[in-house]
Amino acid sequence: MPGKPRPYNPSMRVYADLYRYRELFGSLFRRDLRAKYKGSVLGLAWSLALPVLLMLVYLVVFSVLWKATPTKAVDRYWLFLLSGLPPWVFFATSLQSASRSLIENANLIRKVRFPRQLVPLSIVATQVVAFAVMLAIVLALCVAVLPRARGAAWLALPLGALFVLFVAGLALAVASANAVFRDVEFVVAAALLPLFFLTPVLYGLEGLPVAATHPWLIDVIHWANPLTPPIQAIRAPLFFGAAPAAGDAVYFLVETAAALLLGAWVFTRVDDRIAAEV
Repeated sequence: MPGKPRPYNPSMRVYADLYRYRELFGSLFRRDLRAKYKGSVLGLAWSLALPVLLMLVYLVVFSVLWKATPTKAVDRYWLFLLSGLPPWVFFATSLQSASRSLIENANLIRKVRFPRQLVPLSIVATQVVAFAVMLAIVLALCVAVLPRARGAAWLALPLGALFVLFVAGLALAVASANAVFRDVEFVVAAALLPLFFLTPVLYGLEGLPVAATHPWLIDVIHWANPLTPPIQAIRAPLFFGAAPAAGDAVYFLVETAAALLLGAWVFTRVDDRIAAEV
């Protein structure tokens, strides 16, 4: 007797379509990447130049002009700062770009029937280029400058790949919700600035003055902010030359799975309405 058919899982279909329609996804990715630098003299070379310039700006502002106080290694604060920047920049640019992606592709969505989730996910894929460049630069600097990081720095690569999945799930949820509720993109834009200062990019949790007087506040920043464990996990091998803390690693894995499920769930709820709403 034939076995029972497996129950239909819509979340699996949402991401399985990336493979089934991989040629279309590749076309959207190339289109978005070209459109990003259309008309520029350097063209795709900006995908290398922009991350470098962005890191230099952050470095000058926060490490030189502002003279932000680091955690443990004062003499290497510039590397401490750089090791936290790639995931934050990737997160912020991906969510902002993806939030309007379905609306900006309204003409294509109305004319052709295809898996609409490919649109925001292709936007995230274009941001992966800059993320990969930034992460590679920081990894090379940490290996060159910090002997303690040479044995563990490579762990940042699989952790970075896991972070891409986390951001992809959130970006799909945001883009899908914004297609129906236009306020979502404004909420995202408004939330990014306070979230930046509540995420340990410029500082380490252990070095905050409030850690001695209000340790509960450190726990809130650590565990209530979904960006803190991933950034702590990626920074650990890059800057400290150590594997991520067990708590951060488990949190990171669980929230990545939750983000992917959330993205698929929100998308399937509004998929039939997207063409009419955009």
